Amino acid sequence: MRINMWSGPRNLSTAMMYSFGARSDCAVIDEPFYAAYLHKTGIKHPMNDQILASQPTDPAQVANTCQSSSPDAMPIWYQKHMCQHMIDGFPLDWAKSATNIFLIRHPARVIASYAAKREAPTLNDIGFTQQSMLFDKLGGGIILDSADIRKHPEAMIKALCHAIGIPYEHTMLNWPNGPHKDDGVWASHWYGAVHNSTGFAAAEGPLPKLSGQNAETCKQALPHYETLAKLALKPA
Repeated sequence: MRINMWSGPRNLSTAMMYSFGARSDCAVIDEPFYAAYLHKTGIKHPMNDQILASQPTDPAQVANTCQSSSPDAMPIWYQKHMCQHMIDGFPLDWAKSATNIFLIRHPARVIASYAAKREAPTLNDIGFTQQSMLFDKLGGGIILDSADIRKHPEAMIKALCHAIGIPYEHTMLNWPNGPHKDDGVWASHWYGAVHNSTGFAAAEGPLPKLSGQNAETCKQALPHYETLAKLALKPA
């Protein structure tokens, strides 16, 4: 079983990868299209050269890997993907035969968190328009709101397992602190919070207040978030 988790940046995507990685029957892969995306667009990210050297830059080669058998012949292969990495011209047919899950987060929280790591994110940087496009092109899928996971982690993980037809494992609620063996090379820049965790963080407080271009970007992203949020999975 292949699971594609489609997220934007600064979400619970790494924590969800660690959660599935804690299962007894699951292999995971971290953002396999990242280097291909940087190579094709010419966008410069933190640790740019290291990322380009760490992964294939041919999107067709990455797609072949993503539709192949899981490492170590595990029954479940969990693939963490960033929506903004799937630019025009990148193959997508490989994803249609998999279980597709869309992880969403309020754009105000995404932008505030992203801006702390990389200044002035644009709408293209944060993945909301691309997530809507992927949801339509892949024929829908399961939607998870990170706010619900942080409020009700056990109930939401159980609901997700039921929805995709796999047994729930209690180990999905906890993982060892520190780096994961399957982290991408960029982890040292982006994954500090999750490396200091052993489980899902508690529920978040009020939405952050944004100003200037960040507020405008949030306004542009909000309709995409709200449309998908109406369809989000809820705990039983």
